[in-house]
Amino acid sequence: MKIGISCHHTYGGSGAIAAELGKALASRGHIVHFFSQAAPFRLGAYSKNIFCHEVEVMHYPLFECPFYSLALASKIAEVAYYEKLDVVHAHYAIPHAMSAMLARQMLEDKCAESRCFRIATTLHGTDITVVGADRGMQDVVRLAINKSDGVTAVSSYLRDETLRMFSPKKEITVIPNFVDTTIFSRSPDSSLRGILGLGSGKVVIHISNFRPVKCIGDIVQVFHAIASATDATMLFVGDGPERSGAETSVRELGIADRVRFLGKIDDIVPLLSLADLMLMPSNVESFGLAALEAMACGVPVIATDAGGFPEFIEHGVHGYLLQAGDIAAMTEQSLRLLTDEVRHKAFSEACVRQAERFETAQLVERYEDFYSGLIQD
Repeated sequence: MKIGISCHHTYGGSGAIAAELGKALASRGHIVHFFSQAAPFRLGAYSKNIFCHEVEVMHYPLFECPFYSLALASKIAEVAYYEKLDVVHAHYAIPHAMSAMLARQMLEDKCAESRCFRIATTLHGTDITVVGADRGMQDVVRLAINKSDGVTAVSSYLRDETLRMFSPKKEITVIPNFVDTTIFSRSPDSSLRGILGLGSGKVVIHISNFRPVKCIGDIVQVFHAIASATDATMLFVGDGPERSGAETSVRELGIADRVRFLGKIDDIVPLLSLADLMLMPSNVESFGLAALEAMACGVPVIATDAGGFPEFIEHGVHGYLLQAGDIAAMTEQSLRLLTDEVRHKAFSEACVRQAERFETAQLVERYEDFYSGLIQD
């Protein structure tokens, strides 16, 4: 098949999954064309079956907003026509599915309906729980869903939220996020521990785009308590609007020497291989890919009993699922895992086994079947 993938190139779960899916599809012989403002951050080395099309946005003084959605539609239409794409997979209803719809309209007088590409839309969460929650955008999101040829969601939670909020006409298929366990596996690098100045203490990690929903302030409070009881170091990986406030809090609490803000890093496996615990106290997560990748590397997770987390994290087996904002409980359970070697080992091994149930190869086959169904309809 010839597949177009439209996604955000920036740090975050949707871009990571889009890139990993494209790479997996290309390795299985499909031709993959990426549409984004830049190469997706997880794309890495290119293959003969992968092509990237950068969307160039025109800026014009008369208009306050750049024309990204229109430029994306134009680029999709151009490539789809000349490359004869079978499917355009939009990761996010807004703007990517809307742009794909417009691109298909552009091609109406150039190709027969039977030959025009099909639109597969994957809902990742923000397009539903943030953009879709805005009353002014609800009808736009609903249109993007209903006019797609097929729609998937990354968790049952997100599917149910979409049905509740939008009552769409389209059936929504759940295809969970996935992890390549041949890449995400524990392989400690002793030299990295020295480079980061970690010493011999425990390592706690958080990876995200530092948006408010990630509750970065809660992580700082939990780690402050952890640092008072153990010789641990906190690694923050990623960047975003909440980072500056977190850095200020860390300095005010006097734990700056125990915390490393590492910024955006593409290859996170070496860092996960050093970690003993991941903190993910988000208000809600549609899935929580960073947690699954941590589990593949044998890292138990302290997360919230919300969103998609309970669909792959079992409380008391792979970590602990707690109420959002419950700093005391998060601290207590973190310390249980960091100070009990036997418990930690059992949780770590269970995490690896659980991650294998979300192996890339299995989920990519489901996407292939999904695409084939759209093409044959």
